[in-house]
Amino acid sequence: MTEQSAVVVGGASGIGKAVAHALAADGHRVVVADRNADGAHAVAAELGEPHSAATVDVTDEDSVGALFDGAGELDIVVNTAGFSSLGLITELPVEDFRSVVDVCLTGSFLVIKHGAPRLHDGGALVSISSLNGRQPAAAMSAYCAAKAGLSMLTQVAALELAPRGIRVNAVAPGFVHTPLTEPATHIPGVVDEYVENTPLGRAGTPEDIADAVLFLCKAPWLTGEVLDLNGGAHMMRYPDLMSHVMKLAAQ
Repeated sequence: MTEQSAVVVGGASGIGKAVAHALAADGHRVVVADRNADGAHAVAAELGEPHSAATVDVTDEDSVGALFDGAGELDIVVNTAGFSSLGLITELPVEDFRSVVDVCLTGSFLVIKHGAPRLHDGGALVSISSLNGRQPAAAMSAYCAAKAGLSMLTQVAALELAPRGIRVNAVAPGFVHTPLTEPATHIPGVVDEYVENTPLGRAGTPEDIADAVLFLCKAPWLTGEVLDLNGGAHMMRYPDLMSHVMKLAAQ
């Protein structure tokens, strides 16, 4: 089988790192791209030849364009870049709201815009959305709105790229242990409440998400799908994060 090429945006840690490893193990030549240049190079070094690293800032269109200009023809693009902030709508600085939307939604748009022209016909593009794309959480307005927008962006891109046979899908994880979510583990009660509201009774792992991404990359008749991958948490209640934060602040 001819070696396939993939770019993983946000590949320096967490879900992105697991995706890079999964794609490499499946025989793909992977470009690990991240704003954290040292982290991207470290993951590429773990993978070894012929894998490589690149620096990208998904909020900068020139940076995203340069990444894909240098990547050559591709079979797979996976975008895992994202972050969140915490703050009530009436108290959240608009700059904080915009910064989350810039990475999680506008950044996803830019990856699709510049990544899709580099994909072979029949290729695959996968984004990482979130349980918060469908389940609201107090004090997470920016993240919830951005991920809900990403779900619709995924479907629009699937329609537009279907004539070329390019499949566009997303995975929407629940709580996953990553460097991004690590600060939440220091707030007493938060992880416990997540798990209590997860029917399968555990948090996710980056490898859980990477397995689903690999499936979506291979599924030849699946497009426009936002795959809930959260142990059933979408059927339950989202944790009251602010109550835990306020309890901690009162100590």
